[in-house]
Amino acid sequence: MTDEVPFWKSKTLTEMSPSEWESLCDGCGLCCLNKLEEWDSGDVYFTSIRCKLMDGESCQCTSYPNRWDFVPDCVQLTPEKVPELEWLPPTCAYRLVNDGRDLYWWHPLVSGDPETVHIAGVSARGRTVSETDVDLDDFEDFVVDWPLTVEDDMLPNPPAKP
Repeated sequence: MTDEVPFWKSKTLTEMSPSEWESLCDGCGLCCLNKLEEWDSGDVYFTSIRCKLMDGESCQCTSYPNRWDFVPDCVQLTPEKVPELEWLPPTCAYRLVNDGRDLYWWHPLVSGDPETVHIAGVSARGRTVSETDVDLDDFEDFVVDWPLTVEDDMLPNPPAKP
């Protein structure tokens, strides 16, 4: 019996293979929410308005390999960008690994189930509207703080094993 250390605990972001990197995404959909930035302060605010390519229930991109054909300004996460992206949610695995922290119990790599991110209530599932349904002038009416307010003490305990 080997107690192999999971790759996210033994590698830096830059040391990960492409498949390991992709598997760090927990599928929460929070990075695909539209954000507003104040010009003078640089403060960034999340909205509950999702990218037109994001499915509101699965929280997955409906055209991930071709997303830049439809959304040219889609931000591609890279190991170099992670430390610079202040708006990454506190639960984001890329942020956690970059900061030397472990993944939460509900992360699919820990739980083995992609639904646990939704069960734990830390995803965008069922909380958003598509950007195609909101006039750009009304985006300010959809500012929310829930993507950035999820803290350790707010997370539920993992479900009891049967």
